[in-house]
Amino acid sequence: MSIQDYVSYRNRLVEACSKAIVGKEKEITLIALCYLCGGHILLEDVPGTGKTMLFRAFSKASGGSFKRIQFTPDVMPSDVTGIHFYHVKTGEFEFRPGPVFADMVLADEINRATPRTQSSLLEAMAENQVSVDGVTHPMSQTFMVAATQNPIESYGTFPLPEAQMDRFMLRMKLGYMRREEEIGVALRRDTADIIEELEPVVTPQETLHLRAGLDAVEISPVVMGYIMDIIEKTRQDSRFNIGASARGTIALCRTARAYAAFDGRSFVTPDDIKTLAPYVLAHRLHYRTAVESTQAESDFLSMLNEVPVPTEELPV
Repeated sequence: MSIQDYVSYRNRLVEACSKAIVGKEKEITLIALCYLCGGHILLEDVPGTGKTMLFRAFSKASGGSFKRIQFTPDVMPSDVTGIHFYHVKTGEFEFRPGPVFADMVLADEINRATPRTQSSLLEAMAENQVSVDGVTHPMSQTFMVAATQNPIESYGTFPLPEAQMDRFMLRMKLGYMRREEEIGVALRRDTADIIEELEPVVTPQETLHLRAGLDAVEISPVVMGYIMDIIEKTRQDSRFNIGASARGTIALCRTARAYAAFDGRSFVTPDDIKTLAPYVLAHRLHYRTAVESTQAESDFLSMLNEVPVPTEELPV
């Protein structure tokens, strides 16, 4: 494979999804990056910004299956993972898979589920398998959880614990469309109809093939040192009780390689790290004072800007 294969992969997904979701090329790229890296993504935004439509469009374009779980306090773990039931004709217990057995699972309003139900996703997200009644069931190799939560509303919600937040490779916001884009969407035909017409532009096999080649993208000692400077700063800064985990370090390295490949480069730059760090690390930190997500982002960016960016001779 060549580096241009990654550029083509990214461009095809962005072009296909942009037919349904207008003006969100950057966000589509981040989802594609997370999917390629085998990670999971948390989308925090107010209702009505197109979160569900975006993930539906991406699942169609990526050639994978799609399932949606609408979380409420009465959703049980078995509603997510599946159950063993007694089959009268065969006289045996059989496993009926839950909606978590799909390539892309939209966990809608995940913070409305009880902690017990939230934790039912932990094994799937960390180990790509689900254990039910002592039996382990493997999942799709391109399994991805795309979870949403409303950062404003708190009534009737259960905040995600740090252990679960750490399972998400990226966290991002979708945001509103620009004025002209919103007018165009309001006047065109229904977005759901456009999504139904989307054809796969990549395959799961291609995704796995490109995923296996990401380790060839070079991270120089200087750039790796910059990564560790940021990680160690989160662990030492007085604004945080808990800094980034080792999982965060791995995620930043992995996503930086994919980001560089999408840009047509076989090497990671410090700018790649600075661009991705807020998406990869900010949600993994435990802040000393209770702050809104917007303030948390501001605190993280302030800390990030305090870390000197290295300069080095990069390949051309």
